[in-house]
Amino acid sequence: MKYKVSIYFLVLVTGMYANAQPKPSATLIIVNAAVYTVDKQHPRAEAVAVIGDRIVAVGSSAEINSWRGPQTKVIDAAGKLVLPGFNDAHVHFIAGGAQLDQINLNDAANSQEFAKRIAAQVSKTPKGEWILGGRWDETKWPNPQLPTKELVDPVTRATPIFVERYDGHEALANSAAMKFAGVDAKTADVPGGVIMRDASGNPTGIFKDAAQELIYKVIPPMSHEQRLRAARRALEHAASLGVTSVQHMNPEFADVAAYSELAERGDLTTRIYAVPMETNWQDQAKVGIRHAWGSSYLRLGAVKGYADGSLGSRTAYMFEPFADDPGNRGLLSDEMHPPTAMRDRLMHADAAGLQLRVHAIGDRAISMMLDIFSDIEKQHGYHDQRFTIEHAQHMAEKDFARFAKLHVIASMQPYHAIDDGRWAEKRLGYDRARYSYAWRSFLNHAVTLAFGTDWPVAPLNPMLGLYAAVTRATLDGKNPDGWIPEEKITLPEAVEAYTLGSAFAEFQEHEKGSITPGKVADMVILNDNIFDLKPEAIRNVKVETTIVGGKVVYGGADNR
Repeated sequence: MKYKVSIYFLVLVTGMYANAQPKPSATLIIVNAAVYTVDKQHPRAEAVAVIGDRIVAVGSSAEINSWRGPQTKVIDAAGKLVLPGFNDAHVHFIAGGAQLDQINLNDAANSQEFAKRIAAQVSKTPKGEWILGGRWDETKWPNPQLPTKELVDPVTRATPIFVERYDGHEALANSAAMKFAGVDAKTADVPGGVIMRDASGNPTGIFKDAAQELIYKVIPPMSHEQRLRAARRALEHAASLGVTSVQHMNPEFADVAAYSELAERGDLTTRIYAVPMETNWQDQAKVGIRHAWGSSYLRLGAVKGYADGSLGSRTAYMFEPFADDPGNRGLLSDEMHPPTAMRDRLMHADAAGLQLRVHAIGDRAISMMLDIFSDIEKQHGYHDQRFTIEHAQHMAEKDFARFAKLHVIASMQPYHAIDDGRWAEKRLGYDRARYSYAWRSFLNHAVTLAFGTDWPVAPLNPMLGLYAAVTRATLDGKNPDGWIPEEKITLPEAVEAYTLGSAFAEFQEHEKGSITPGKVADMVILNDNIFDLKPEAIRNVKVETTIVGGKVVYGGADNR
């Protein structure tokens, strides 16, 4: 049951029961802590009291000790930092869980290592099964050329592979996979996608954006048991990193079914807001689901769309051509062929009460989505829709004010900046890169930031995101003072974007996102105080204890 914070707090905390009985004992208290609440009315404390799954009091250790009873579980934090649980505003949770058990190509040092790892995976893959996952990144190689089927065919032979680039916007198939899919030189490109070809017109094995579906459609779908296994792996991983809520972008409904089964069993240790594709908006609307519908652990009510591709794959849709690929301005997604079709679907989805969340990375794609959001607001009026642009990576300066005027949320992933910053200026040139990953500019325009990772595109670890937001130090070590340092933000701002900002993006700011009486008891205890460290040390901080709904789901500090 959903409670308004004020009502819940009055009933539970003040003991306004018949006969004015004394207040109940807490089921959990955390004492001797450095509590950073992300609550501007009460920013710091020493202790927290919990009854059931809700926070009932925040204050000094002496004040909170008054909640102790004979059955109260006590966690002595020994002066360590306690934060609200992290809320990742953009993940692909089942894919991330599956990737934990799939081949990892992201840190392959060169194309030879890439092929060697695939050969090793082939040797342990049962006949008839596909090799998937990968997350390769050719920009880390001495010769950063895209891989081709010729690189992997000799080591894969009849075993089909389809391994994704780390951004998910292109993937490599071998000849066996293309044969299964019936793809050859005669296969036409699809709207919103590209089949890379050699000089003779034969596919090289690289499929970009919508073209990937030519291969995906012949890959056997995950079974329900495989989905459950991937979900459990993802839940364990999230708990170990202090991620207590996630917003799962474009899940299949089979993923939601897996979550539902886990929730019924009481096995969900991460709260999930599932955001299926906007092309299927009617599936939710026809049964009356509206934004943020469901329980505190599993909710629906939003739709996710794609406006374009990615910068790394040169498929982000730009006003001007890429600096390193003249004549190429990127791609509009298949959903944007034509843009009026996307506009009409989103118009209907908004009318049905569904939240609209759209991937847009290139400056022109972002601008086009703002045009569509503006049309929807003109038609339906402003009604706290909380339009969200996912990624919002490369902005045209003129569009910051429109973001603010339309109350659009910028759902961003700080790690992308320190990863892409290694090569982004080669794609864009400095002038356009100036407003890339522009967190400070968004905040200066009073735009709400919601932080996440895009896992498994980037690591799920929030510490890496906080580190990226405050340092902007690229992974290659070439920008120790920050790539485009004007766009750094402070650590308190970054923590808020990763907690309360993300909660706002899913209509849950009154339920979670800060350590406040009445909110759900989702908290993390860190092994070091990130506010006392030099910014470069933040990335090394670990989570000691993760608490979801008043229950310890990972670790366990000194307690009794």
